[in-house]
Amino acid sequence: IKTLLPLAALGLLSTLFLISDPVDPTAPVPTAPPNLEERARELGATAPSFAGVTDTGDEIVFRAAKARPFPRQPDRVLADDVTAGIRLSGGAGISIRADTADFDSAGRIAGLRGEVLIATTTGYRIETDRLDTHLDRLLATTPGPVSVASPLGNFTAGRMRLHAPGPGGAAELLFSEGVKLIYRPKMAEGQDK
Repeated sequence: IKTLLPLAALGLLSTLFLISDPVDPTAPVPTAPPNLEERARELGATAPSFAGVTDTGDEIVFRAAKARPFPRQPDRVLADDVTAGIRLSGGAGISIRADTADFDSAGRIAGLRGEVLIATTTGYRIETDRLDTHLDRLLATTPGPVSVASPLGNFTAGRMRLHAPGPGGAAELLFSEGVKLIYRPKMAEGQDK
């Protein structure tokens, strides 16, 4: 057995090399052909980020999966799968996620589109399909309706505005144009529903 098993293993290994297809060591490694013409036509960046600080000390960070410039408009960039974070000077935070964003560097405005989700550290969760936010100051507005889940209850509104009313003022969320609130107070223990 000490002699037969090693010989059988050697025989199996030699048949693997004899039966296998010949390999040309000078042949190039097979890969998917890159579409160089398409890459040359489309300029862009993968995983770009933009960060800044407003005059009042609020920190703003934008990140995207992919970004590309608009044709014939070098000051505008279109980004996909966008996330943003705003750390307010007062300590609160806001996180934003959107399908796409249109960054206008000349106007210092970002237009977030698609499914836009806004969450605050104070407990507000806001859903809308468009959010226009400034890149150099704390000002963001929704030109359309919003759906909100908050510590007060769930409500809808025709518009929302996030801003700081004055220098050094605390950030405010203002909801307008037909606000409909469903308030569900917490029931005390032993109280009938």
